Parts: sequence; structure tokens; C-alpha cells
Amino acid sequence: MPPSALHTPTWLTRDQLSAPPSASVCDWLFDERSLTRRLTELSANGFGVTPLREGWLALRDDECAALDVSLGSTGWVREVYLRGNGQPWVFARSVAARQALEGSGLDLQQLGSRSLGELLFSDQAFTRGELQVCRYPGAWLPAEALQDGLWARRSCFRREQLAVLVAEVFLPAFWPAASR
Repeated sequence: MPPSALHTPTWLTRDQLSAPPSASVCDWLFDERSLTRRLTELSANGFGVTPLREGWLALRDDECAALDVSLGSTGWVREVYLRGNGQPWVFARSVAARQALEGSGLDLQQLGSRSLGELLFSDQAFTRGELQVCRYPGAWLPAEALQDGLWARRSCFRREQLAVLVAEVFLPAFWPAASR
């Protein structure tokens, strides 16, 4: 089944949430700082990135809408685990429309196990859009992390014509570490 045929969640800003999660969950969902830096601190420098999949793929309908491109557009898709002390804490999916990315001078294919967040936060030319959250569809997660309703957040980083949409899904193993 193509990803667009799955139930698409409604991404909401903090003000649009009718039943916000706990204050501790909101602290992670709506923190404007670099998630990479926070995870590095939380893991006492035990942070790592494990690439899962990347390449030119059809973007999901919700991603096309957020990037303001035609439905069915192709883009660079990068999926990774952000790990703390070896545990997958966050599943991250970053996308950029092909046409905007190819003319941008940004080469996402060269990231490897480096964090995209670190790159985006270190380049002052990028501005971050408003954070949105949802309960993420389990079908959009890797098979070994398949679980419905996990909290996710996303925001769009823009530089000139380039927009990079970054979605981060907080996995069950993260919350015990965050509450310590």
C-alpha cells in the first residue's frame, strides 16, 4: 500500500492541541533547541545516528503540503535512528523536494552517520518554522519500531528556496531515560 493511502495524521501546533500531553512530554515536543544537542546531553555523550534508509523517493502527501510542492513530488528522504547509549530513542525522517535540493548546494547524501540537526542548527542561513505534533502512524515506522500513536514532532527548516522538513518520533525507550 503506498504511504499516501495510509491514514494521514493531523499535525497540530501547541495552540491547536485540545488535550496536550504532560508537561514533561511537551518539554521535548516543543523545545526549539537542537534535539541532537539535548540527546547528547541526556546520554552523557553517548549519542549516535544510525542511518536506516535514504534516497530519492515519492514524498507523502502531508510532506508535499508542508513543503508546498505538488502531490506526488519526488524528494530526498533520509530515515535514521537517533540513539542514546546504544538505544534507539528517536526515529527521524527528513525530506526535501528534489528540485529545491538539487539547486541548493546542500548534499544530504554525504551525511552518513552525522546528524542532520547539527548541520541545520550550525548554518545561520536556515530558519526554523513552527513545531507541529501528532500521534504518528505505526505503519510509517520501521518494522522493528512499529507502534501506533507515538508522539512525534516536525518543523520545516528554510534557506532561500530550499525547505527541509524534519520529523522526529519519540520511541518508547526514550521516555524512561528522559524522566531520570
